[in-house]
Amino acid sequence: MTQKIGSFRWTICALLFFATTVNYLDRQVLSLLKPELEELFGWTNSDYANITVVFQLGYAISMLFAGRIIDRLGTKKGYAWAIVIWSIAAAIHALAIPLGEGIAAILGVVGITITSVSVAGFMFSRALLAFGEAGNFPAAIKATAEYFPKKERSLATGIFNSGANVGAVLAPLSVPWISKSWGWEAAFIVVGVVGFVWLVLWLKFYEKPEEQKRLSAAELAHINSDVEPQKVQPGERVAAEAKVSWTKLLGYKQTWAFVVGKFMTDGVWWFFLFWLPAYLKDQYGMVNEQISLPLMVLYSMTMFGSIGGGWFPVYFINKGYAAYDGRMRAMFVIALFPLVVLAAQPLGDISYWIPVLLIGVGASAHQAWSANIFTTVSDMFPKRTIGSVVGIGGMAGGIGGALISKLGGALFDHYKALGHIETGYTIMFAICALAYLVAWLIMKSLVPKMKMVEL
Repeated sequence: MTQKIGSFRWTICALLFFATTVNYLDRQVLSLLKPELEELFGWTNSDYANITVVFQLGYAISMLFAGRIIDRLGTKKGYAWAIVIWSIAAAIHALAIPLGEGIAAILGVVGITITSVSVAGFMFSRALLAFGEAGNFPAAIKATAEYFPKKERSLATGIFNSGANVGAVLAPLSVPWISKSWGWEAAFIVVGVVGFVWLVLWLKFYEKPEEQKRLSAAELAHINSDVEPQKVQPGERVAAEAKVSWTKLLGYKQTWAFVVGKFMTDGVWWFFLFWLPAYLKDQYGMVNEQISLPLMVLYSMTMFGSIGGGWFPVYFINKGYAAYDGRMRAMFVIALFPLVVLAAQPLGDISYWIPVLLIGVGASAHQAWSANIFTTVSDMFPKRTIGSVVGIGGMAGGIGGALISKLGGALFDHYKALGHIETGYTIMFAICALAYLVAWLIMKSLVPKMKMVEL
């Protein structure tokens, strides 16, 4: 008689999903309030771009260290500290003006004058938010590697990664209403508090699989079913479990494949996340609750990509392909879907729903891509290095995102001054549409076939 495996690992996946939902809910509040805040504080598109760039560069730098910190602290403590920091940071956006005034006073002592107190305050808040939020994906990927065998990891990653979509859906449904009812400050505070609810559940339910009393013996065996025994003598154990330096990790093409994939494509998702509310205002005059339904529909579409993208490579793996090889086949197909974003502007005069739906397809493809590119790391690297490799890739993605934001802000201000801001969006949508195919080609050239990293 076949013994029932058990399903507690999916409870852990649910916690990762919840954390990722909170992560994206927190980071999207600013973009939804941009139309209101730019009127209130007189921001230009470049001002807003500079605020988002501080987040993205802070996220990029923090990701480099976040993976290492998660590896050092362990998944439970590392994830807990990350959400405490980012939840506090989310809430203190409400104090951006007094923070900016304090920064201006401090800089004034050394003779430095800032042009906008509000921009300075929001930059500080975004930098702290970036530092905390950088811990989410290294911790979540590490937890997935600990609790799931390779054949289930892309599905588990797709499920928890869909929390980004749920957060993106919940934000336009809640943030404009909270802001209208209680003020923009309340939107940041309320969303920031949600993270502490997750913290209680995480501390209660998470332990390492081998220490987890809620796991059955059969489920633990299933989790470890594809763990390869280490080829070390007893006296060599300490050396085998030692941390691996970034320099050594950067010596592998597998690391660079992940880095390039993240650099080329993360900025696309962040552009959609940070600039779509502005796009709907600039091109269609839509603000506040008017943008709630289009954004809800768009980000609801992305949930199908996230979960479907996690399932898709299983088709190839079941046909006998190695995990990485099957994943790359799936990622090539996924990379074709964002090409529809090229039609968003040419067909946008028909109805705002045309670009919303086409961008929804592109954003959905990004989530499918994301579920798989994260999993390529756990396919080929030892568990003890996963957090560090994901951190290096996250840093590259953050840098790519910062470049996209700066480019977008500059293009939008330039073409707005010329009286046709839509041209700026046409250029940006073309970049977003082509990024995935270019990234796939580079990744494939770096790592043509599945090859485990042996350390």
